[in-house]
Amino acid sequence: MPVAQLRDHPFLAGIGEVHLARLGSCCEAAAVTFPAGRSIFHEGEDADACYLLEAGDVALQVFRPAGGPHTLETLHGGDVLGWSWLFPPYRWAFDATAVTPVRAIALDAGRLRAAKDGDCEFGYELMRRFAQVVVSRLQSTRLQLLDLYATTR
Repeated sequence: MPVAQLRDHPFLAGIGEVHLARLGSCCEAAAVTFPAGRSIFHEGEDADACYLLEAGDVALQVFRPAGGPHTLETLHGGDVLGWSWLFPPYRWAFDATAVTPVRAIALDAGRLRAAKDGDCEFGYELMRRFAQVVVSRLQSTRLQLLDLYATTR
């Protein structure tokens, strides 16, 4: 994976060259693509990757038994898809579906975990960045739930 491609992703803005090189060693391919309508992963499956979205839109969804899939948030190029690889039992917490054609950098979860565990400075940098993603997603989910409950009363 060319380090320049990683350097250009907003999630990695300002990250050091050594960390970029370590991330490059965790990449599965130069880019992966998903056509519109394709499922990227399902809740409960092994969280075996992390995706740095370069282009396209991805719906993060939960399944409501009474109402089918419900989109909690739509991610776009420049966003990160997937943080479940960080926490045992390493299973996806949501469903993800490509809304439009998607191009992303896929990072191998096993390699990422090994790299962060083997280098505390790198691990801290990843955790700091992913903590911001998790907090943002939780806030978005909270707002969605408030809206969902407001319309069901």
